[in-house]
Amino acid sequence: MANAMPDTNSTELPFLVKQHLRKHGIAHQLSQSVHNRLRAEVALLRDSFGLVQLFFRSDTLLDLEKVRRITGRQLQPLPIPELNKLKTTLSVRTFPAFDELLEAETFIDQRLFNSDDVCLYSGNPDGLIQIQDIKAIKQKDTTRVEDICVELPPITVDYELSLFDHDREEIHRAVSNFTALRIRQRLEETLEIPPLPETAQAIIRLRVDPDADISKLSRIVERDPSLAAQVVSWASSSYYAAPGSIKSVQDAIVRVLGYDLVMNLALGLSLGQTLEIPKDSPEGYAPYWKRAVYTAAASGALLSLIPREFRPGFGLVYLTGLLHNFGFLILAHGFRPHFSATCRMLEANRHISHQHIEHYLLGITGDQIASSLMKSWKMPDEVCYGIRYQSDPDYMGAHADHAQLVYLANHLLQQYNLLPGAPGDFDATIYTRLNIDRVEVEDVMRGLVDARDQLDGIVQGLENGVK
Repeated sequence: MANAMPDTNSTELPFLVKQHLRKHGIAHQLSQSVHNRLRAEVALLRDSFGLVQLFFRSDTLLDLEKVRRITGRQLQPLPIPELNKLKTTLSVRTFPAFDELLEAETFIDQRLFNSDDVCLYSGNPDGLIQIQDIKAIKQKDTTRVEDICVELPPITVDYELSLFDHDREEIHRAVSNFTALRIRQRLEETLEIPPLPETAQAIIRLRVDPDADISKLSRIVERDPSLAAQVVSWASSSYYAAPGSIKSVQDAIVRVLGYDLVMNLALGLSLGQTLEIPKDSPEGYAPYWKRAVYTAAASGALLSLIPREFRPGFGLVYLTGLLHNFGFLILAHGFRPHFSATCRMLEANRHISHQHIEHYLLGITGDQIASSLMKSWKMPDEVCYGIRYQSDPDYMGAHADHAQLVYLANHLLQQYNLLPGAPGDFDATIYTRLNIDRVEVEDVMRGLVDARDQLDGIVQGLENGVK
């Protein structure tokens, strides 16, 4: 090959990958920079007729309906255990976009095939392969180049409009696309969401009560026996290492958790019980309560690294983390006919955020609906904005620090294998914006890794219900 790039660091490549490159004379070099590079993604689908592999660019979204129309097959994403079994068989940890590595019918999206400067996964998670000509990924005559993707849909925000006005307009448009009913005035009625729980209403009123105290908060929580049991169980967890036994909500407040945390914890738990946890969910994504608890814990722990003069209040940061994925419950409840399709698209497009997929399929994201609903429920603005902009590192408006802490927490939880999924593209300037020293993050995250069993105990109590 003319002007071939040097074959550098080839010893770091898995054997089958090196063999394929050598067999076809594909000049290449390795890149250690994995994030924020345009990549060739690989999705594996199957039906009763066999396996299909699809190659496409990381800045596009694989459209399962397009694939089904082109193939005439009802293909579904390959389950994670089978993906892992294939990786073990091939001795790779990521799938390079080479059509000969697997016995599978292969399709390449035309956007990828006609691209420049696209890297391939190397088989190892910490490296990518650069090749001169992306068309070299097609070696088999049976491999087809088709239009199987769509451009990654932009999630645009008009920062000049208020959060609620902008999102309310998009929510109504999305809902009107799914129902012939007239759009009713109240958001809760539009989405047929159950009313705000009485306990949550009382806590929200307590937040602005100048005479609020521990006794008032205790009485509100204790009126809901299940919620009271959960708060006491939370305080009794070995995660907090409280001496002696915790026997009451007031005990939990005074001795362990504090007034601010209990108020926001009770509010988050109360809202989390408003909607039923869906039975269908995308495989390989953390269950609702696990993601909620871990993100809340990580957000709270990272908060301690922010200098005091820039540090927001702990309680609302914790509450934002606890409710950050509430939109998932709303989508499952309000868009039931399409929720299963959303889950399958998430499984086929693990390289991008769920917000892009939701917006493509539904015209709205769960975060938009959740934040607007919180606004209509008169939840604190810190929580509304934190949920809304949790995936937008460029947002610099009101309460950006709450959104940025959730963004950073989710990235680090995946990086440290506390939540499933590989960390995607990440904007590291978030550390500067939060005034967090990256060197100090290691100790905080190791602390959460060490506390994994205790956090899982809290999650199990929420999933099973405290008896």
